[in-house]
Amino acid sequence: MKALVIIDMQNDFIPGGSLAVTCGETIIPIINKLQEKFELVIATQDWHPRDHSSFAKNHPGKKEFENIQLNELEQTLWPVHCVQNSFGAEFHADLNTVKFEAIFRKGTNKEMDSYSGFFDNAHLKSTGLAGYLEDKGVSTLYFCGLAADYCVYYSIMDALKEGFEAILIEDATKAISEEKFIEAKKEILQAGGSIITSKELD
Repeated sequence: MKALVIIDMQNDFIPGGSLAVTCGETIIPIINKLQEKFELVIATQDWHPRDHSSFAKNHPGKKEFENIQLNELEQTLWPVHCVQNSFGAEFHADLNTVKFEAIFRKGTNKEMDSYSGFFDNAHLKSTGLAGYLEDKGVSTLYFCGLAADYCVYYSIMDALKEGFEAILIEDATKAISEEKFIEAKKEILQAGGSIITSKELD
């Protein structure tokens, strides 16, 4: 069985939000159309407490997008984004959520960031996504959403490690850094993942 995994299509990651991905809104119609092709559609949602350690404002003297060591991991310091129960954390109004069978929230632990929909960045805590998919009999995952070079990429890499076939739908995602996305695509292919366009699913 195959499933569509929609990563973090939230207001704060779309132009007008605090951590906007350029042209992030342009993939919404593609994602809405893609959902018609899948029996199972699930989504992830960044869901941070206001005092989250990934927010630059919670580190006096540090600047946004600066890298620091945090809990023995390199951590990029981000603008405040996707705070629990805030408008920025909500799915964009144009995104069709009717077919969402489940939503997996991540980044809830204030001490640890969580890019992947499967685990936190230290792989200490599972979101339960892998077990859910296994229970549903899913073997193949198609990924779309934001941002291509962070949460989408890390989710795909974890999906491959968990034994799923993982496929990136390239025109249904946007990156923060195009340069970083080029490297991410190379790593996805090297790890055994695939990259297609939405038209290849027609």
